[in-house]
Amino acid sequence: MEALSRMNDSIDYLEKRLDSVISMEEAAAAACMSKFHFHRMFQMVTGVTPGEYVRKRRLTLAAQELTHSQAKVINIALKYGYETPESFSKAFRKAHGMSPTEARQTGRILKAYPRLSFQIQLKGEKEMNYHIVSKDSFSVIGKSIMASMVNGEQHGAISRFWEESNQINGLSERLAPLTGPMGFLGICMDFDQEKEEMRYMIGAENPSHAVAEDLEVRTIPSLTWAVFESIGPMPEAIQEVWSRIYTEWFPSTGYEHAAGPEMEVYPKDGNPYAADYRSELWVPIIKK
Repeated sequence: MEALSRMNDSIDYLEKRLDSVISMEEAAAAACMSKFHFHRMFQMVTGVTPGEYVRKRRLTLAAQELTHSQAKVINIALKYGYETPESFSKAFRKAHGMSPTEARQTGRILKAYPRLSFQIQLKGEKEMNYHIVSKDSFSVIGKSIMASMVNGEQHGAISRFWEESNQINGLSERLAPLTGPMGFLGICMDFDQEKEEMRYMIGAENPSHAVAEDLEVRTIPSLTWAVFESIGPMPEAIQEVWSRIYTEWFPSTGYEHAAGPEMEVYPKDGNPYAADYRSELWVPIIKK
């Protein structure tokens, strides 16, 4: 569990620099992690991206300064990373439901986002079945969407995407004849840490390199994967396994995320809402 303990060092780094320039590379280094692994670990454990955490904490401190000092709004805006009063006011209103000027009025109720602290909990009451697989690069075919990772918005977007594919636009029906032994694939890829968004693709293996005008073809690189078993109805079962991978498995092993695509693997047959439905999570890994 040393990895989770080291995450507190990254929080220390971020907290000390809320009123100055922050480097996510240095925050990751404080946790002794690659930038990619740090970003994914942070988001999966806390539910917010590192950038989102910094914004929330800065707006919390800005609100405190507005109510307890006579500093000009522009100076507070600049102190917490906003280049103009307009951009600061927009972000402040979104966070607190009022303008910075209104926040100075007596009796106004403001919101506070507290400092995070990573607590180590020894669980282990449930086994995690997994195995390691090395797989050569392969082609996939399907469709994708870009999804924001801010406030966990990707979960709702992905659920809607599957619903549309299964019930509305016929994508799942079109892909079914193309699926190989792995079945349907839900692929998380093209993670953009600056924009805080990712691409999610619903697809199938494409060994014949089939091409359809309205479908995307992508190549999954050769990687080593940790493959985890998920048993239970969608999407709750697989979301629980995602959480356990980052809060229990990664912190207790000598592995780190390899910064490649992540895959959800769904069998072509079976009821995804059944209690005994089996699916898999494939996470690319490297040995630290």
